[in-house]
Amino acid sequence: MARAVKKAVTLPQNITSLLKKGVRMTNPFSVEISDEVNLENIAGSLIIYGAARIWGENTLIAEDVKLGYEAPVTMINCQLGNAVELKGGYFADSVFLEKAALGSNAQVRSGCLLEEEAGGNHTVGLKQTILFPYVTLGSLINFCDCLMAGGTSRKNHSEVGSSYIHFNYTPGQDKATASLIGEVPRGVMLKENPIFLGGQGGMVGPRQIDYGTVIPAGIICRKDMLPQGLPRSSADSFSTGVYGDLPRKFYLNVLYMANLLALKQWYLHVRQDFFSKQKFGRGLYEGANLVLADAFAERLKQMRLFVSTMQTSLPAVAQRKKKSLPDDFDRTRRELLLAWPQIEEHLISAVEEGLGLKKKEAFIKIIQKKSDSKHSYLEAIKSLTPDQAMIGSAWLKQIVAGIAGHCLPKTNARQ
Repeated sequence: MARAVKKAVTLPQNITSLLKKGVRMTNPFSVEISDEVNLENIAGSLIIYGAARIWGENTLIAEDVKLGYEAPVTMINCQLGNAVELKGGYFADSVFLEKAALGSNAQVRSGCLLEEEAGGNHTVGLKQTILFPYVTLGSLINFCDCLMAGGTSRKNHSEVGSSYIHFNYTPGQDKATASLIGEVPRGVMLKENPIFLGGQGGMVGPRQIDYGTVIPAGIICRKDMLPQGLPRSSADSFSTGVYGDLPRKFYLNVLYMANLLALKQWYLHVRQDFFSKQKFGRGLYEGANLVLADAFAERLKQMRLFVSTMQTSLPAVAQRKKKSLPDDFDRTRRELLLAWPQIEEHLISAVEEGLGLKKKEAFIKIIQKKSDSKHSYLEAIKSLTPDQAMIGSAWLKQIVAGIAGHCLPKTNARQ
């Protein structure tokens, strides 16, 4: 009679080390931690419910994080701030700041930054997405290639309704379509009216949406929603190889990149001090900076591809011009294409460091006093008086306006 051989089952050493550190796992045999993960960058207060895979040398998990309460989690090279909760799904090369949260079945691909208390419910798809504090997404949402701000608190926040989609791929096969839903200079001050994008709707990028905008449920947004006097788009009919809104598309892409550069300056000169006071703050700050750099690189890449497509479309423009295009259509297009090398050079020249210096110095003095008084980042920003916030916004606006104005001074890009 054959004797059954009982094989000893042991946990991997890194799992054992985390358990000894205080990490709680409801099923440690279903948790996989890759060898390159630095266990020193994982707080002992982490809770993992059920199955999880955590990979990547840049992984960082701060205090009181909860993973996988509703479904298994796969996480690769993400940095998580205090009390972040990811209830299930796939998360890669992204940063989640304090109390950011997402429901199960999320897919968060590279280049995402969810700031404090931002997040969404189940089945949310994000890539190259930046959400400012408190921005909330419903369920069954695809929201890639956009920056969204607005709102002042968890109660008064910008909202995207369930079953919403940001359309970020065009019939012309380009992704020069990133949308500014809000913007950086005013958005960082947490004093603007929220934006509401109703459920079962969508937005055709690139768009520019102002604070306080309300788009009802079931609407596909095809126009910019801006204050009086700023550029608006028209719904042109599609013709293969012909981009009727080329000047506007150029302008909005440059504007988006200028906002990213302004946000980079905000992190460097304002947020960095607040991160430095947190136990895992240095890693979170470096992760956020990497996301912003990658976001800028992605927009630059998409613009290069877009310009290349425009170059090859010139024959189609010439053919259609004979029939229905205005006389200056081809001239405007050629001016923009010729200007692109100089535009690109200016965008990557780090000129943002030298813009708005007087306003920057004045605002940094204000924010340093807030930082020295042991305010948290959100507390400090919310305690700014309207006049103080105006100084900070003016600094960032000078960055955005200076970059966009220099890149597109002689075109009709705002028409």
